[in-house]
Amino acid sequence: MLRNLIGVLSILGYAVNTFVWFVPIMIFSVLKLIPIRAWRTLLTHGLDGCASAWVRVNTINQNLTGHTKWDVIGLEQLSRKDWYLIIANHQSWVDILVLQRIFSGKIPFLKFFLKKELIWVPFLGLAWWALDFPFMRRYKRAFLEKKPHLKGKDLETTRKACEKFRHKPVSIMNFVEGTRRTPAKQKAQGMPFKHLLTPKAGGVAFVLGAMGDKLHKLLDVTIHYPQGVPTFWDFVCGKVKEVQVRISIMSLDNLLPGNYFEDAKQREAFQQWLNERWQLKDQTLSQLSMSR
Repeated sequence: MLRNLIGVLSILGYAVNTFVWFVPIMIFSVLKLIPIRAWRTLLTHGLDGCASAWVRVNTINQNLTGHTKWDVIGLEQLSRKDWYLIIANHQSWVDILVLQRIFSGKIPFLKFFLKKELIWVPFLGLAWWALDFPFMRRYKRAFLEKKPHLKGKDLETTRKACEKFRHKPVSIMNFVEGTRRTPAKQKAQGMPFKHLLTPKAGGVAFVLGAMGDKLHKLLDVTIHYPQGVPTFWDFVCGKVKEVQVRISIMSLDNLLPGNYFEDAKQREAFQQWLNERWQLKDQTLSQLSMSR
């Protein structure tokens, strides 16, 4: 009963915090529609400040309503002045809160590539645009077969949309498994990994193709819940006793996939590299599981 009450109070805290910061974010977003570069740059800093403050208050909420032990290794060499691509395993919606918390104030505010259609979502689409979430356009193979003159245009369009990051540090997040891992999904894939789903290289290749000359470092994040994968309700009720995170930092200089979508050899080589990273991640998760 007490845990449920804590959960309700925690969710109320998240809701109030979100509303408080959503108001100025929406106001700044509307003002950012004015096409003056210096004005937009000023508002961008204000918007990022609001989003970062939202994460910091969420962290305070978590500390008040839960007593989670945070075992995090690999944060020492990070900087808010650098450009990062972040990949991680995905088990629960709690993963997003974990990532926001551990990287808060240490790297630029986390951003996700979004489908271009999402820009039309009421209110949120405008906020994502104003917060400089990159919108991507991906053409399906069947569509390109009918209109071959558009081949490569999706990557070119996304690359132009990312020009704003040339002088502004950014952290791009990508869950390369494409979905949350569950035992059923893992079994359906034939269980190539003990703790993970098979990684999908296409999304990472697209990000690197659009922003490879701007992103400097790769952060490979491994998230482990020693007591089992929690639900969001478990987390807000303070039932998560410990979260373990291991972060590997790598240079992106030699990782650019080249013409991934057209060259079968490059595609195979890049997928092999990602599979090797996932094998190491699987070993790390096994070691963390055995250490308990």
